[in-house]
Amino acid sequence: MGLDEARVQSFLATKDVVVLATVQATGAPLAMPMWFLHEPAALTMISVGDTQKVRNIRRDRRVCVVAEAVGAGGEIRGVTVQGRAELLADGPERRALIGRFHEKYRGLERLWAGKAMPANRVMFRIVPSRVRSWGLG
Repeated sequence: MGLDEARVQSFLATKDVVVLATVQATGAPLAMPMWFLHEPAALTMISVGDTQKVRNIRRDRRVCVVAEAVGAGGEIRGVTVQGRAELLADGPERRALIGRFHEKYRGLERLWAGKAMPANRVMFRIVPSRVRSWGLG
């Protein structure tokens, strides 16, 4: 199974927040809710650059992302993505992704006081090595 499967992409399209787990220096996980974009080949996220999760990524690129939902009958559906985080440098690709973040998260312009990504933020991509899903049909 891959991130590019239609049922995985369809499920992720319904989600506004996923949980990103990074590896701390002690080996313990740190799990944080994150806004994200999904594509068939990767997930993309933005964070303040001096947060613990970003320090963890700079030291150890291994990450895991989980998205799940509970149906009316109590059934659980979800996706887990294991992979590596890659920091994205400024350039045309990153600027295009910033535009997509503004399309998905309408309050972002207000939070950032404009369309430009603040200088204290970093953007990173999660490149999957393993994708699992359950309950997606």
